[in-house]
Amino acid sequence: MIELGSTNNVRAAQGFIDYLSTQGLHGELKPAQQGHVIIAVDPEHFHAVQPLWNEFKTEPNHPRYSDAAWQSGRTDSGLVYSGNKLNLWQRFNGLSLLVKSVSIISVIIYALFLLGQFSHIFPLLQFKASQPLSWITPAVVHFSAIHLIFNVLWWLTLGPAIERQTSKLTLLSVFLLGSLASAWAQYTMVGPNFGGLSGVVYAQVGFCWIYPLLAKTKPMMTKAMIGFLLLWLVFGFTDTFFMPMANWAHLGGLVSGIVLALVMAFGSNKKAA
Repeated sequence: MIELGSTNNVRAAQGFIDYLSTQGLHGELKPAQQGHVIIAVDPEHFHAVQPLWNEFKTEPNHPRYSDAAWQSGRTDSGLVYSGNKLNLWQRFNGLSLLVKSVSIISVIIYALFLLGQFSHIFPLLQFKASQPLSWITPAVVHFSAIHLIFNVLWWLTLGPAIERQTSKLTLLSVFLLGSLASAWAQYTMVGPNFGGLSGVVYAQVGFCWIYPLLAKTKPMMTKAMIGFLLLWLVFGFTDTFFMPMANWAHLGGLVSGIVLALVMAFGSNKKAA
């Protein structure tokens, strides 16, 4: 192994190692003195890693490194460390306008519900077949803290992954198609009293699952993540969790994401041919 450099930000360094893994490159962390770690790489990867290391030194808290931990499936570096700041605000601020806007709007609406504005706001955002804008607005409505946190965390995880591997326009398409398909599916099968970003999240899952398989690109999600969310979808239809869930919205979103992935993958394959 060749030493690439060192840092005292162990969490960020582990993110860099995970990022290398998603690029097909191998690196390791080695403990050093005074809370520092040494980044070491295989000799054959040294020249390929150098420009990536320079990018990391410039922006060590870029979301690509935290997102890479999800993609690689690793949760621990094997090192004992403490005291380094997570810099969550910097990571959030580095996200795209779409990713940040959907997250912030969802949080604000839920906060207003907590402040007693539910009866005033929900009727304005509720699905109405005769009002096209209301086919999208239910996506930013959440009815509990768990509901909000679960959906926003997945949105923050999968949204940047889609943007990095495709484009911001693709994520916008996933959001719009997921919102429309999930809302109409839930409205048609159950009724208008629903809300949540989970239909869009499942559109992200469908896209992240199928697109890399057909376009022959690197995975956007681990198999474990895909399996967990698909099982969550199935169990939702069985009422295993004994809580109301917009199951048809989940299914509609998943299908819309898969369809978009099919269209984009076949389009990119035709261009390549």
